[in-house]
Amino acid sequence: MSLIDLECVRRLLQSEEPDATLVFVRGDCVVLPADEVDDAHKGLVIAHRDELAARLPEGGLSEEALEDLATRLDNIARDLGA
Repeated sequence: MSLIDLECVRRLLQSEEPDATLVFVRGDCVVLPADEVDDAHKGLVIAHRDELAARLPEGGLSEEALEDLATRLDNIARDLGA
């Protein structure tokens, strides 16, 4: 079972928050503005949208590319001990 799935990635990339951050909170991926991530959860930040956007190909992502990104972020969450 994935911790970070395709829907998590979509919510992060489509968030209207300028500093959207993907955080793993109590078993769920949550997209929050960076300034709303409290000290207890700063260690469970999976990705910032700006970091991902800088690495994305121009013209958008295919479903396959989104799935690959979700897998990579899932691995990061697991490495953090989520």
